[in-house]
Amino acid sequence: MAELLGMGAVRKMQTALLSPVSYTMLLGAHEIPLNQYLGKQLRLEFQGAINCIHCDRITSKSFNQGYCYPCFKRLAQCDSCIVSPEKCHYAAGTCREPEWGEKHCMIDHIVYLSNTSGIKVGITRGSQVPTRWMDQGATQARPIFRVSNRLQSGLVETVFKAHIADKTNWQAMLKGDAELRDLEEVRQRLMADCADELAALVDSHGLQAITELPNETDVVISYPVLEYPAKVKSLNLDKTPVIGGTLIGIKGQYLMFDTGVINMRKYGGYNVSLQTTE
Repeated sequence: MAELLGMGAVRKMQTALLSPVSYTMLLGAHEIPLNQYLGKQLRLEFQGAINCIHCDRITSKSFNQGYCYPCFKRLAQCDSCIVSPEKCHYAAGTCREPEWGEKHCMIDHIVYLSNTSGIKVGITRGSQVPTRWMDQGATQARPIFRVSNRLQSGLVETVFKAHIADKTNWQAMLKGDAELRDLEEVRQRLMADCADELAALVDSHGLQAITELPNETDVVISYPVLEYPAKVKSLNLDKTPVIGGTLIGIKGQYLMFDTGVINMRKYGGYNVSLQTTE
């Protein structure tokens, strides 16, 4: 018998670092523990309305994973420097929202190595460890630097990007767990390859601003997956407002059905219902 589990505007799924990761779907006021529905038939239905995740106004189209167009153009959290932190322009006095920048950008950030579809370098606010790693589907992660603001994290990341990837191949990530790697060996190699550039950054910003973290240990992460799809088919609520099937796994911010996969973070603000169909 079908059962309505919840209905409301989508928010990023909450995670808890357990073994495997524990997922909670947020639909409006409803919090739905998802792990218990592995192997069950589920149905997602888009109700036709989208609310901006910032101002809550109705919008016909979502920008940047959940914002209406005015918020997308106005908010600092939607500026291009969020994707490219080395372009941070706070010091130039042109930040869209200086108070937001002080709270979210002018604070400690972590530069890390993670193993998603392979080894990559990334950055996140210190408060977002280990959430960031679970959101991107990493099976291993290790902090390598602590820096005092977002700009500096972007500058360090840029140095490493010449030697290692900085993006996840999401299709490969959803086909299985990447082979375990020795992240300490990768860290040491990168430190040697990038020694001159890193020294220049430290000279420019100071020892207290850019701190190497040589004694961190790997965080190993497992996900609630019964089986990985042999072929990754992306499901789209805009094109097909009713989707579902047997839930075979959850990884990153993706629900994996036997009919395809859907990135729930992409649909922030979409009003959706979730129900069992058995």
